[in-house]
Amino acid sequence: MSKFREINTKKAPAAVGPYSQALVAGGFVFCSGQIGLDPKTNELVGGGIEAQTTQTLKNLKHVLVAAGCTLKDVVRTDIFLINMGDFSKVNKIYEAFFVNEPKPARQTVEVSALPKNAMVEISAIAFGGKDEQIG
Repeated sequence: MSKFREINTKKAPAAVGPYSQALVAGGFVFCSGQIGLDPKTNELVGGGIEAQTTQTLKNLKHVLVAAGCTLKDVVRTDIFLINMGDFSKVNKIYEAFFVNEPKPARQTVEVSALPKNAMVEISAIAFGGKDEQIG
């Protein structure tokens, strides 16, 4: 039996590399980073940082739901930006998705590049995933 349960939903973009959208282990959901890909086309959404951030968070939300969680269950996020000058724009959209208290712990870092030339990537860890053993 595996100690992990893999999460895979068509409501979020397929992985662009050799990784899972998320894994559930020990009641935690470890979500891989999401970028602003449209799950239907697997292409980045247009509209700049705001549109990419919104799509990124929608994708993350769908992965969490597939794991049996919601954004309320998120305990930590990591945000990667290619331009720290976009921090306030991303923060405003992030705050609209994470409305409950307490807010997740978080770090935000600027990076030189992201997959598919995305402007933002967000990963998350949530607590409350259904920890079913699979074989």
